[in-house]
Amino acid sequence: MPETAAPDPRISDTGDRPAPTDRAPVALTTLQVLRRLDSGPRGLTDTEAERRLARHGENILPAWRTVSWPRRFLRGLRDPFTAVLLCLGLVSVVVAAWGTGGVILSLVAVSCLLRSSGEHRADRAMAALRESVATTATVLRRPGPDAPVGSRELPAAELVPGDIVRLGPGDLVPADVRLLRANGLRVHEATLTGESTPVTKYPLDAPGGTDLGPFTQSHMCFLGSSVAYGSATAVVVATGARTRYAAAHQATRKRRGSNFDQAVQGISWTLIRFMLLTPPLVLMAGAALHGRGLETLPFAVAVAVGLTPEMLPVVVTTVLARGAGRLARDHKVIVKRLPALHDLGAVEVLCLDKTGTLTQDRPIVERVVDAQSRNNSEVLRWAGVNAWWTLQLAELPTPDALDEAILDATGEDEVLDCDGVTALPFDPVRRLSTAVVRCPGRLGRHTLVVKGAVEDVLERCALEDAERERLLALAAREAETGARLLAVALAERPARHRDYTPADERGLTFLGFVVLRDALAPTAAAALGTLAERGVAVRILTGDHPGTAAHVCRELGLEPGRVLTAEDIDRLDDTELAEAARHTTVFARCAPEHKARVVTALRDGGHVTGFLGDGVNDVSALQAADVGICPKDAVDVVRETADAVLAEKDLVAVDHAITAGRSSGAGIATYLHITLSSNLGNVFAMLAAALLLPFLPMLPAQVLVQNLCFDVAQLAFAYGRPAQDALRDPTLLRPRSFLRSITGFGLINATADVATFAVLLLTTRGEQDGEGAFHAGWFTENLLTQALVMVLLRSTRQTAGNGPSGPVRFAAATLAVIGIALPLTPLGPVLAMAPLPPLYYLLLATVLALYAAALVGRCGCCPLPTRSRPSRTG
Repeated sequence: MPETAAPDPRISDTGDRPAPTDRAPVALTTLQVLRRLDSGPRGLTDTEAERRLARHGENILPAWRTVSWPRRFLRGLRDPFTAVLLCLGLVSVVVAAWGTGGVILSLVAVSCLLRSSGEHRADRAMAALRESVATTATVLRRPGPDAPVGSRELPAAELVPGDIVRLGPGDLVPADVRLLRANGLRVHEATLTGESTPVTKYPLDAPGGTDLGPFTQSHMCFLGSSVAYGSATAVVVATGARTRYAAAHQATRKRRGSNFDQAVQGISWTLIRFMLLTPPLVLMAGAALHGRGLETLPFAVAVAVGLTPEMLPVVVTTVLARGAGRLARDHKVIVKRLPALHDLGAVEVLCLDKTGTLTQDRPIVERVVDAQSRNNSEVLRWAGVNAWWTLQLAELPTPDALDEAILDATGEDEVLDCDGVTALPFDPVRRLSTAVVRCPGRLGRHTLVVKGAVEDVLERCALEDAERERLLALAAREAETGARLLAVALAERPARHRDYTPADERGLTFLGFVVLRDALAPTAAAALGTLAERGVAVRILTGDHPGTAAHVCRELGLEPGRVLTAEDIDRLDDTELAEAARHTTVFARCAPEHKARVVTALRDGGHVTGFLGDGVNDVSALQAADVGICPKDAVDVVRETADAVLAEKDLVAVDHAITAGRSSGAGIATYLHITLSSNLGNVFAMLAAALLLPFLPMLPAQVLVQNLCFDVAQLAFAYGRPAQDALRDPTLLRPRSFLRSITGFGLINATADVATFAVLLLTTRGEQDGEGAFHAGWFTENLLTQALVMVLLRSTRQTAGNGPSGPVRFAAATLAVIGIALPLTPLGPVLAMAPLPPLYYLLLATVLALYAAALVGRCGCCPLPTRSRPSRTG
């Protein structure tokens, strides 16, 4: 046992304080680690685990803990619009425009309060939803010191230092752990190191003291990584804030910004630039044309405030939280990240695997044949030996569906007449598994039993090229009937103690094929048809044979066209692949990197892309997609990576999620379209009035009261019901076309305002308080036009009968009543507004009728442009 100069810096003697993570590890043996943790191979007792949990706290990263109310409130100031409003309010206070500054700062406070309240409710709801799909870990625990050891599935948050955990393919590493045993273990550490290739890990009893980096120790696995292949038993050495992951401040893997985030940011920054330009323009116009000085500044600030969608964070958070709650309650679909709900509604291309989605993933063995297509029970026996001993020796948690079907068809005596030596489990790169066994009468010999994908097994067999091509053609004919094939081969090797590696899988003797069939999912055909009607193109990314995938697609009414294989994908550069992905429906024999490349190519081609997967080989594609989807029974790392979790792997549930996303997305788009069109039109009109009129068209206080009324009315969009038309196509926010559209509607609004100016100048001429009447008239017209916009203007082209929802109708009616009545109440004189002559209301009705006709005409003839979509079939 080597001497040690100091304890492992990551293992605290008491556990009461975080251990430093920047010192080089030293040569602690496995036994020393277990002693310092006061643990052993049998794990902790329940009482000791509870005591340590109370001392160390839950195994949760700091970034996942609840945010306090004050911090959440202050975080609202980081919103671009809120920050600009705060600056405008402070400028008003500096120039002694106390009323304007007070109202603006009140708007900031109300916006932050509503936003923090909405986010708090949304976070509580999302936390409750996440608990139902929380990551678990297999832990060795025992009720008392002398009780037998048992393995349990516990929430990862309950792990404590000293726990003994078991890891298998697809598991997230639940904490920082020291390996005690491992079998073919390879771990994904891309979240920690950026390296996409899985890293080999193995236990070391006395590791060396050289530290080449924090994540280079082969005997350590860290929170944030996941098991790609193999299995292991390990002891937990650090949890929560004490892990390397927390120390590196990487609570989540950085992903490309979502479609929703990019669209909202694009629109927001364009409006902010315009807002910042507005006050100087108003000031210069007032000084040049009317000789006004800084007395115009409050009005200029109020004009800029008028362009701000103050309620944007509140409406967006409320709409998405309500949509996510309904989706979980009604369809058992859990959205883990609120913006992902909008991205679900924007999905144009859905990529998915064939197995378990289009088929039931309950295959049965149909027959087994040798190289001459003759039935041969020996092929099935050796396939069973491979399945059984791979499951036992690689410590896999459960057999996959294909191995389960083989074991169901094989007798127990047939697989147990050999003794297992070791196993090389299946991985999606080799696409095969190997069991090494000792057979009776074969003293001093080991038999390698290899089973896997036809091409990969045949490539390792000692065959003439012509014979290999014949067998490939035979497999292709079977696959074209919809069957799934596994090839089986053997090899004899001298017995040895040295470890077996994939390099030993050479010079094999081919035995035959296992032919399996999997029934189609009963809901798949109808769901594919519904997705096509909704404008969603489906892409099949599978590891199966091209013929099998194409046959299943035809049976479901999805024309496969030309199938691209992994070899075809490798020959294409990124630009060529992006073009091919627009027209190709089926991609076969895909490894994880091929799936990720296809998804990335679709995104680079401008299409919002979703990916549905459940295996560890789907992780890269899930991370590459705009929105990742998985079933609840997916492996841990997939469930943690995905944005939405389904109760079952069913395309019907995906359709429900897309519909809910479109409903929420349509509500947000409607809010943005209506709010920004009206606000932009008012700003155009105010700029025109500042140039044309010898007095201010509206006082700053009047502008801000008008904005406050409209802001409150806009909250109705968070509870409204979008038109059914909005659910027919992907809900996409395209900043350029969106800004063009609101500019067009804003000009219509500005034209109505200018016409109202003419009416006011005509009807208030000679009035005792002409300016007060003018202010009252424009205030009334502004709120009436905004109410009309709420009723008539929609985010998409409408059909007859698609009216606004109840909350929106009520809010619009209330806004209209306030616009007409407020100048006539005692508040009118307080806001410097005078009564209006009856002739004004008659002429205003004419202006409003023409305005409504123009809105309806533009809605009917100028719908928002749509992005070109990928073809739905090959």
